[in-house]
Amino acid sequence: MALLHKLPPFSSLPSFLPRRHPISSLTCHTFSSRATTSPFTEKHSIQRYQRDEWVYEANPSFQTTSCHLPLDSGSLREDDIALQLPELKRMLQVLREKRESEGGGKCVPGNVFLVGTGPGDPELLTLKAVRIMKNADLLLYDRLVSNDVLDLVGPNAKLLYVGKTAGYHSRTQEEIHELLLSFAEAGATVVRLKGGDPLVFGRGGEEMEFLQQQGIPVKVIPGITAASGIAAELGIPLTHRGIANSVRFLTGHSRKGGTDPLFVSENAADPDSTLVVYMGLATFPSLAQKLMHHGLSPQTPAAAIERGTTLQQRTVFAELQDLSEKITSAELVSPTLIIIGKVVELSPFWLISRKEESCLMQA
Repeated sequence: MALLHKLPPFSSLPSFLPRRHPISSLTCHTFSSRATTSPFTEKHSIQRYQRDEWVYEANPSFQTTSCHLPLDSGSLREDDIALQLPELKRMLQVLREKRESEGGGKCVPGNVFLVGTGPGDPELLTLKAVRIMKNADLLLYDRLVSNDVLDLVGPNAKLLYVGKTAGYHSRTQEEIHELLLSFAEAGATVVRLKGGDPLVFGRGGEEMEFLQQQGIPVKVIPGITAASGIAAELGIPLTHRGIANSVRFLTGHSRKGGTDPLFVSENAADPDSTLVVYMGLATFPSLAQKLMHHGLSPQTPAAAIERGTTLQQRTVFAELQDLSEKITSAELVSPTLIIIGKVVELSPFWLISRKEESCLMQA
């Protein structure tokens, strides 16, 4: 099984980004152990609590380095909010008093920015996104915002984790709406950091609609969505003359949950189109069967990419009929993007993976 391990590319970095070793190489081998620590923020990570330690100043007995957390996800979220509430209220009051003193006794609502941080590599951030991050009062960030990206946040800004993962939501969507509204009404410059692009499977449209209805100015700073960022990393053109005349983004999550994708029409099995599946690890076996049932060739090239564009990137290449088995064998974890279509063959790494499999079969 061919796995692609990404190392830092050659690049000339802007001064505001951390420099990394200019090394570029490709290593393909059989997977034998778990990948290194995720570059993304995880609810139960020590790093997350160290970064958000300000929230717990109201409760000195809480030890950020121990992370002795309750196992029940529901009680964890309720306990988390209860611990944060006193400090959040204090911060709101400080912000209101500051804005009122600056505005002659009147508190003018602040701005909310929905900022896309791309698929993980901080070098893919826009200059505008970095500038806004450095000038924010409060940043609410998701699980798929990488720690390297959070390192670019201004030193005076407060960070608040509002991430979601399967079986655990640190905040409900309604609570996130209220947090954005409360701090904006207090005059704060609030940044909502989202992995990828805020308006591609990021629920940014819902947050924008809610705030606009409350009279709060909202600006969207686009980010490189995982589809284009990760495909470019692998040399996969999402469209290509004579091979793929369109591209379709699918979510592997149903709004009501369950094991099936939200919707797969017969048109999704178009051999002249490229399919990109977000959040599709759990539902991909079902999706693959549906696509083949609707006529997509079992030999269609495909790839599954875990933690794309980061140093921990791992990639599995296979034909559509075999990809589910290889994903399971490699123990890929979220976030993993899946790309299906003839364009996958155009990646230079597809040929390497084919040659490796041929060698393994002959051995």
